[in-house]
This record gives sequence, structure tokens and C-alpha cells, in this order.
Amino acid sequence: MRSADPGVRDASGRLDGWRVLVPRAAHQGQELSWWLRRFGAVPWRIPVIAIEPPADAAPLDRAIAGLRRGDYGWTVFTSVNAVRAVHRRLSACGLPAQALSVARVAAVGDRTAAALARLGVRADLVPSGEQSAEGLLECWPAEPPGRVLLPRSDLARDTLVHGLERRGWRCDPVVAYRTVAAAPPSAGVVAAIAGGACDAVAFTSSSTVRHLLELTGPPPPATVIAAIGRQTAETAAGYGLEVHVTAPVPSAGELAAALARYAAPSRGAHLRLLSRTS
Repeated sequence: MRSADPGVRDASGRLDGWRVLVPRAAHQGQELSWWLRRFGAVPWRIPVIAIEPPADAAPLDRAIAGLRRGDYGWTVFTSVNAVRAVHRRLSACGLPAQALSVARVAAVGDRTAAALARLGVRADLVPSGEQSAEGLLECWPAEPPGRVLLPRSDLARDTLVHGLERRGWRCDPVVAYRTVAAAPPSAGVVAAIAGGACDAVAFTSSSTVRHLLELTGPPPPATVIAAIGRQTAETAAGYGLEVHVTAPVPSAGELAAALARYAAPSRGAHLRLLSRTS
């Protein structure tokens, strides 16, 4: 699937000699690291977040029971982690993933739709344009409103909820998983990041921005900041970081490719020199 990623439409750049920090959950980041290596970079994965079950699973269990009763017209997944969390809860209840197909299923983007497909669940709605809550609202069907189930992170934005409710839909957001800070990295790792050991940081979500800065502080100004999408870029900018690269499509392959296109030979050499000497 990686080598055939349709999102990577322009792989003309290179990242030879670049060390790219990949802050993710401990069990994630493999795909982005694979793409970075393909472009010649040396990825450095450090865990900054951890994905944990909700403190109380009862609301999610009630939502799943309502889904099986046919209470919902749609179930909306806004992340791969939400798909995995709901699947784990279904399994714990002795239910197959296909129980999700009782209602129509929407996915915020191709990666989330692919996670559903791996479970045998087809997404009925995926934005063809911007893959975000805003993009999903843009392509939401014009039909009599009903009830929508939104399993999500405890830190999720309410953009989708508010947008659907303005159209008359009844939304039931329920916490399917929690995003928490990982254990603090060693003093040596913090010093290395602060000292410019990385040429770039590749952020894949707003939570990775927040937790990296909480755990290590900001990287030096010469470090190239890359974001997987508009919301992640806005979060990074809100923390005072200058965002140099935003992937046009929110996928690991496009993020690596966009960073490689940014790293033109003359610019890349200059930035690496700055990052080593600042």
C-alpha cells in the first residue's frame, strides 16, 4: 500500500542527509518513517503521546448498543485511532467490526477509510477535497437530518458537531479514546533537540505539537517545521512555531514528499548549516 500511495503525486525532491524528528505515539510513526527513508532522510521517532481507553467505557458501550438498535443514521470516524478504539470495544463486547455497517459510515479521509476497509467496513462518505472536519461538512449529503454517532478523542474539536447541528442533525459525540502525554524523554534527548540535532520536525496531529513542546520545549528557529494538514499547521503556529511545509493531502507519503520538495539543494544545505550552528 505504501509504494502505491495515490497521494504522493510529486516525488521530485530529496532529503539526503536530513535528520527528521517524528513525534508520535509509541505504536505509530512507522509509515511516515518509511516514507522519509525513501526520500533519503534519517527519521528519529520519539513517543510524545499515548493512546489510552476512556476512563469510563460505559458511554461508548451505550452508543454501540444504540448503533445496533438502529438509533443512528451515520457513524463518523475522524481518525484512525477512533476506528481502532471502537473496534477494540466491539471485540471486547464479542461483536464483529461489521456491526458498524448497521448505519452508514463516514470517514474524514483516505487513511481513516483504509483503516475501516481493513476491518471489512466500507466508508460510504469520504471527502474528495480537503480531508478534515471542514471537508467532511462540505460534502455532507443534503438529506433529512437524523442522528449521528461521533466516536472520537477526548481532545477532539467540535467543528463537525457544530456544523452538523446547524443543519438540524442530532450529534452524539462519545469519547472512544484518550490522548495523553507519553513519559518524558531523557535529558539527553531534550538537549539534543534544543541543540539543533534535527533538521526538521514532522508533525502529524495537533496533539503531537502540544505534547512535544510540553515535553521538550520548542526546537531551534532554524529547524524546518512540517505539518500534515491545515489544522496541525494552525496549532503549531498558535504555539509560536513558523510552519514551513504543509502537506497538500494529509497522508504520511505526502508529508514526506512535501518536505522533500521544500528541501531544494541550496536551501536545504543552508538550513542544515544554520541548524548545526545556531
